[in-house]
Amino acid sequence: MDRTDVEAAVFASRVSGCLLAGAVGDALGGPIEFSTLFGLRRQYGDAGITDLIYEGPGRTALITDDTQMTLFTVEGLIRFGVRIPGKTAGSAERAVLRALQRWNDTQRYFGPDELPAGDHRTGWLLQQPWLYHRRAPGAACLSGLESRLDGFAEWGRPGNVNPDSKGCGTVMRSAPFGLFATDAPAGFDLAARCAQYTHGHPTGYLAAGATSAIVHHLSRGRELIEAVSMTQELLATYPGHSETSEALRSAVALASQGGATSEKVEMLGGGWVAEEALAIAVYCALTAAETGGPAAAMMRRALLLSVNHSGDSDSTGSICGNLMGAWRGAEAIPSEWLVRLENRETINTLISDFIVALRDAPSLARGVPPWQDRYPGA
Repeated sequence: MDRTDVEAAVFASRVSGCLLAGAVGDALGGPIEFSTLFGLRRQYGDAGITDLIYEGPGRTALITDDTQMTLFTVEGLIRFGVRIPGKTAGSAERAVLRALQRWNDTQRYFGPDELPAGDHRTGWLLQQPWLYHRRAPGAACLSGLESRLDGFAEWGRPGNVNPDSKGCGTVMRSAPFGLFATDAPAGFDLAARCAQYTHGHPTGYLAAGATSAIVHHLSRGRELIEAVSMTQELLATYPGHSETSEALRSAVALASQGGATSEKVEMLGGGWVAEEALAIAVYCALTAAETGGPAAAMMRRALLLSVNHSGDSDSTGSICGNLMGAWRGAEAIPSEWLVRLENRETINTLISDFIVALRDAPSLARGVPPWQDRYPGA
């Protein structure tokens, strides 16, 4: 295996790790999303939960809307790459919007057989019945996609859709943009624009951009603190960045003190809004890195810390998983957690296709029928 092959294999592991660890973190936090820290400790002991909670058929751990929306975002980016010249056109943003509209269909109908006809209602992911389960989707995500409004705001100004909303529904689906983009600024801008389909508050969409930029740097080999620092510098160039910048500064400063605890996590907020969710994820990842040890042990510590608090545990767990997986790769995810993840085979298939599309998207558009059947253009 030459250097190019090794680099490709490492990048593929980071892509897989980012998306799979995000799903694992989501599944860890989902069952306790509305619990308090006091309640968690009373029920599970001083450490809170220490393992997945199996609520699905066959003792599986269920994902939530966070992973559902991430999967459809990935599908939209693949379909942008597979678009057929002369037959399909448009931008990556438009491809993602149509993918998110497909996700919205899964929240409105009971299964693929009930879908009405529509030019965006195509592709294999929409045909997966298990994705039609509602897992506490965010109100702004649903109302934003129902509004059918688009168009992007000047940086720092409210967007057209839900202009006062900055919920964490933007950051929990933004990791794929960092994997997809050729550089961090491009990933930042793409994530921030696509966040505006549901959340128009500048902090909501700029925090999404920052999430994408950190993931980009990590997936290309940067160390964690370096990726965060470089993203802080990029973020500071955008009008309206102050809330997100302050949240990241607080996370870095708190992590530097050592002694990670759930009480310190809660000093950063509950994670219900975008900048808090990102800050909690960054804090938990940084403290795990500071403690060191085997990658799997760091992954376990980071993810458990990221969900054992009184806030939006599935979203903070998902984002922390995205960061840790993009940094340490798929091999760092505890295997006993992966094997119990809901419909892991479908998730793995989508990730494998995404890796192929990232590597060789131009050839996919030249007429490979299986790809055009599964991903029929943007």
